[in-house]
Amino acid sequence: MKARDIPEISKLSIAEKILLVEDLWDSIASDESNVPVPDSHKAELNRRWQKARVSLGSLLSLEELKTKIDSRK
Repeated sequence: MKARDIPEISKLSIAEKILLVEDLWDSIASDESNVPVPDSHKAELNRRWQKARVSLGSLLSLEELKTKIDSRK
């Protein structure tokens, strides 16, 4: 289905179309179990998780990060 197949959509202002898209997205997102997650996304999340687990020792605490940022000012 295309937007042009619903004549009423072409009569909407840009703001109204944006609100319509938001409502559509909210209706889709309200039931996450019906939103398929591509295998490529799952693989990327897994890759990032594995990278983060290996790098845990090199992460900064919040205080270390703040100090580092403050030292650049």
